[in-house]
Amino acid sequence: MPKVELYTKSTCGYCTMAKRLLDQKGVEFIEYPVGSDSAKLEEMIKRSEGGRTVPQIFINDMHIGGFDDISGLERAGNLDPLLKA
Repeated sequence: MPKVELYTKSTCGYCTMAKRLLDQKGVEFIEYPVGSDSAKLEEMIKRSEGGRTVPQIFINDMHIGGFDDISGLERAGNLDPLLKA
């Protein structure tokens, strides 16, 4: 099983869509809410090399980006191989 991590905020529609995409694929993920956790927010910014928007998505410790990035991988047929690695 891949290690999938998402940094999210509860009011973020793109976060909801990213989680829905992963749920549809049957992928378990770890969610880190950053809305009220400044330490997790700083961790997210550091891990994503400056990313301040949510979601920030990581698969097996590789930074994927946000929802547009993960949905682009899906459209191109490149998401499933990452999730199987």
